[in-house]
Amino acid sequence: MKQKAVCILSGGMDSALSSYIAKAKGFEIVALHFNYGQRTQQKELEAYRKLQKSLDAVESYEIDLDFFKRIGASSLVDHSMEVPTGGLEEGVPSTYVPFRNGIFLSIATAIAEKEGATDLFIGVVAEDSSGYPDCTAEYIRAQQQASNLGTKDETKLTINMPLVAMSKAQIVTEATRYGVPLQHTWSCYQDSDQACGVCDSCRLRLRGFEKAGLIDPIEYRKA
Repeated sequence: MKQKAVCILSGGMDSALSSYIAKAKGFEIVALHFNYGQRTQQKELEAYRKLQKSLDAVESYEIDLDFFKRIGASSLVDHSMEVPTGGLEEGVPSTYVPFRNGIFLSIATAIAEKEGATDLFIGVVAEDSSGYPDCTAEYIRAQQQASNLGTKDETKLTINMPLVAMSKAQIVTEATRYGVPLQHTWSCYQDSDQACGVCDSCRLRLRGFEKAGLIDPIEYRKA
């Protein structure tokens, strides 16, 4: 029997590539998606459903985490805050959702234990990200240790972060090589019909395609 991997799959380009890498390594995919009140929640869910189908996932979990909106403190879930569109800046931006990846990984660990999975895959990127503190290799390694300490003795999980040291250009190149259907991914923080092209996530994505010498297949809003 093939081993299972729980893949956190947002619907974005990074998590899609991470999941495709897991598939290429021979894992059966247990796909996991979170609806947490983000501005583009429905669009991301649509992207996720297309991606998990293309991955032939053996199981699919769609988890609602409404409490993130109650916590707020992030322009992704608090509509009284503006999503920054002035360009990439140093430091942690307002789009950071407090400890989101820690919560996601904790739930993923519970699902992995239930499914008998040996691995988790998460598409965190440190080198070319937006400065989120829960996207570092150091943090993910610490989370792996905590997850194994807090589960049954027979549960031995490896948290894989295959993109953590990649640039966005490398991610675009590798996604193309692995056959990721990039036309079904969504990265924009604030729009669901056409990508805005000016939020941090759009800027990083567009810069990645430009440096890779490729054309992004999704549509962007015209200035």
